[in-house]
Amino acid sequence: MLTVQRIESLDLPELEPYRTMRRTVEHERRGIFVAEGDKIVRRLLATKLKVLSALVTPEWLEELRTALASRPEQIHGYVAQKKLLETMVGFHLYHGVLALAQIPEPTSLEDLLHRSPRPHLLVAADGLSSSENLGVVVRNCAAFRVQGLLIGETCSSPWLRRAVRNSMGGVFHVPIVKTENLARQLRQLTVRGFVTIAAHPHANAKPLSQSDLTRDCCIVLGSEGYGISRDVLQACTEQVAVPMPAHVDSLNVSSAAAVFLYEVNRQRGQV
Repeated sequence: MLTVQRIESLDLPELEPYRTMRRTVEHERRGIFVAEGDKIVRRLLATKLKVLSALVTPEWLEELRTALASRPEQIHGYVAQKKLLETMVGFHLYHGVLALAQIPEPTSLEDLLHRSPRPHLLVAADGLSSSENLGVVVRNCAAFRVQGLLIGETCSSPWLRRAVRNSMGGVFHVPIVKTENLARQLRQLTVRGFVTIAAHPHANAKPLSQSDLTRDCCIVLGSEGYGISRDVLQACTEQVAVPMPAHVDSLNVSSAAAVFLYEVNRQRGQV
């Protein structure tokens, strides 16, 4: 169901999340996130996530009216011209369409593994600070059949606006497991028979092609500047690297994720 209201400012209390989009950590604490751009909003509307409102130009209202109106929940559509929207939100909008939705309830690892077929494939993120990089990692997870993404205690949130945007809606389909101690969680996976593989560009690391990825496995990705933390690295059962020339020390974390996950799918006959 859809109600439409034309606006001249963001002064309405219910529009406060659009006024504070740069404070996305605060949004996460409140259990909400902003989807930005027509592709991401369209993909959001195709899910079962609860959508609260949309902030759009008149043109985008007509483009999305059917999708908005066919939703089971009550959605408030707020309409303004694009220049006014940009003035109100404080930055350039590539498309004049935004939506506010609720972050889904967190997934437990136990439930995730129970409902997922084997061999399992998980990814763990340790210390990723860039929401853009994390968003692309999530997009790679969606593309390469990852069953769940473990977010370590020092990692950024995949529900930040830029992470959602860079995931291109992949975050709507990859179950997220937040953990208060990633190293301990990885050890528990080892007890369950997982091989936990540190994507670690180190001289003593095993080449990626020599690692058996057909088993239950979890690919562990480290921060952009410092890689995987010592505790998390010690909790991993293998250290694996993508072979590269000596003058190249590493790949961007999202590129490394794509290479590792492609190799998993290749070994499992899924490409």
